[in-house]
Amino acid sequence: MFDAILNYRYIWDTLDIMLVAFIIYYVLRLLEGTRALQVLFGFVLLIVLYYVSQRGLFTLNWILGQFLGSIIIIVVILFQNDIRRGLAAIGRRPFLLKISIGKSKELFSEEIVKAASYMANRRIGALIAIERNNSLSDFIEIGMRIDALVSRELIISIFNPSSPLHDGGIIIVGNRILSAGSFFPLATDPDLERDLGTRHRAAIGLSLETDALVIVVSEETGNISLAAGGEITRGLDATSLQNRLLDLLGIKRPKKNKPDGVGGIMEKEEGEKANT
Repeated sequence: MFDAILNYRYIWDTLDIMLVAFIIYYVLRLLEGTRALQVLFGFVLLIVLYYVSQRGLFTLNWILGQFLGSIIIIVVILFQNDIRRGLAAIGRRPFLLKISIGKSKELFSEEIVKAASYMANRRIGALIAIERNNSLSDFIEIGMRIDALVSRELIISIFNPSSPLHDGGIIIVGNRILSAGSFFPLATDPDLERDLGTRHRAAIGLSLETDALVIVVSEETGNISLAAGGEITRGLDATSLQNRLLDLLGIKRPKKNKPDGVGGIMEKEEGEKANT
């Protein structure tokens, strides 16, 4: 009876369709927000044009046929970086999409706030990008690959003025710092405030092109700013920065009486500033 069920053709057909659909969905998720997705759409349009040209556009049909005949080689050449990243992602977390736990997000956001508050008190410039839905892989490739857990000490050491990576920005994906020394597109809007420096314009520029959250610590004033959706909020303290991050990342806020919460961070940092 069991063998008869397994040999039933519809079961295998259903399983086949589900696996193919899952693979296509997984590939699209890996390409989401990248330029590779635009190239993929271009390929789809060429394929559609190829079938349309079969109705009488013989020259165009021949040209597209020669081009699409080498499609495998072309795909490997154009998507080599994305293929490498995809295979590495599968190796780290087989058959699972991006899954993040609220508690871990809360913990790494606290580490970011601690680092930003520390650098603001000492007027150390910093630029921190946090990936959300749109991939920042194109900007990760520009910088120096790190792939380390988010920690206050590591962020501060990267932006130390004596560090060779302090001029660029860091990119955080999940709870890991994937890149340092990355450069982001500058916002060129003439209506922006004239006192905004390169870091602030880079933060706004990246938040315009993607849905990333970008934290800026001003080297001149020690102010903390947060850019999201092309808008920048300036003059944040540790508490307001943490609250904004939690809201934008969709994380439940911790209890106010939590001993190691942001209020304690702020009081500690203000105490250190007063002592210095």
